[in-house]
Order: sequence, then C-alpha cells, then structure tokens
Amino acid sequence: MSNLANKVALITGGGSGIGKAIALLYALEGAKIVIADVDKKGGNKTLDAIKVNGGDAIFVEADTALPNEHKRLVEQTVRRYGGLHIAVNNAGIGGPLNTVGEYPIEGWDKVIAINLSGVFYGMHYQIPAMLTSGGGSIVNMASILGKVGTKGSPAYVAAKHGVIGLTEAAALEYADQGIRINAIGPGYIQTPMLDVLDDSTTKLIRSLHPMGRLGKPEEVAELALWLNSDKASFVTGAYYNVDGGYLAQ
Repeated sequence: MSNLANKVALITGGGSGIGKAIALLYALEGAKIVIADVDKKGGNKTLDAIKVNGGDAIFVEADTALPNEHKRLVEQTVRRYGGLHIAVNNAGIGGPLNTVGEYPIEGWDKVIAINLSGVFYGMHYQIPAMLTSGGGSIVNMASILGKVGTKGSPAYVAAKHGVIGLTEAAALEYADQGIRINAIGPGYIQTPMLDVLDDSTTKLIRSLHPMGRLGKPEEVAELALWLNSDKASFVTGAYYNVDGGYLAQ
C-alpha cells in the first residue's frame, strides 16, 4: 500500500483513539508521520507501533491549545522531513457536562481552546508550510455534534460547529492554491474518551446509532485516508459523517 508515498503527515492527538488509528494507517500507506500529543506516554506508544512495522515517524510532545506549540510542531516537521503535505487536526476533549446556565467558564475556555482554536492555530501554521511544499491536504476532526446539538455539552457542540465553518472558509480561501481542506464528523467512537462512561450510559449511546453499535477508530481513519489522498483530488470544503446512521434520523 502506498497511497501516501513520499508524503509528510502531521497528526495531532495521535497518542490514542482516532489519532492513533490514523497515524498507524498513514504510516502503512507510506507517509512519514509526525505524532503530536500532550500525552507523552501515549504518543511514544504510537511511535513504537509505527516503528515496529518499519514506518518512519517522530513524536513531538505538544499542547495544541497554544499557538506557539503549533508553530514549533510545523518547524520541527519541516526540519526533520523537509516539508509538510498532510495534516490531521484531531486533538480534542469532551469537557464538562452541564447546562449553559451552569456550565463552568473555565471548562468552556478549555474546550474552545483545544477543540476550535487549536484547529485554527494548526492551519495557521500548516498552510504556509504546505504552500512551500507545493500543496497539501488537511482534515479537521469535527463531530456529528458539529451538525446537531445535544443537551449538556454546549462547549463541545459549539466548538465542533465552529470547526465545520472554519473548514469551509479555509477551503474556499486555498482552493485555487493546491490545498484541500475537509472535515469529518464521527459518531460516538470506541475511544478512551468514552471509557469513563458506565455500562448503562454506553448502552444508551449505542442505541442512538441505527447500526446498533459504536464506531471503531479504524473506520474513521479509512475516511481520513481517502480525504488526504489523491483519490479525493476534487474534494474540498466538504463535511463527511461516519456515524452508523446517526444523522440520518
């Protein structure tokens, strides 16, 4: 497999869940991988898994809520591999659960900083590097909750709606400059983010999907791979949900 041969891919939140699945798949497809995560242990586990399979990768510990960390990430990527062709802005958190009137201000600020501002900061530094490299492709991780609302998670819903709008705006700006930018909206995926839920809550969430199950990180990774590959060469400014039918209801 070599859909991404000779490409350099930067993946935030690559230490676990969807980001890890994407990093592993892209490495198998021939890309050189830069794994970014605030979780040093998780990031190094992904790095080891790639290297065991003969892939070429580095891990950079970074807090994607901070703009200077994105600047450093891109600089290290270009310094190590000579350019940047692919980015997946995947890092995100669920945040507190509460109604708008009771939602903690610090919780709002943290969710917006990571889930929305972090995507902007990423593209702000990734796009100039891609232009220098001759073009590229960006996938921003949104959510089904970027299209619809849910009770008790206003910051997450607002951030993910923002990611879709930001993706569309950026895609229009760079459509004629060789950079494609798209968003993915996963349903509820079996990742460490859901490990905190009890069995009854997990069962309820599972039932919300017409397919009757949670998604797998690898299923999201396959969609991201297509979007970041030349097979999607006429696709930009799009939002694709991978949600077991959730949004069709």
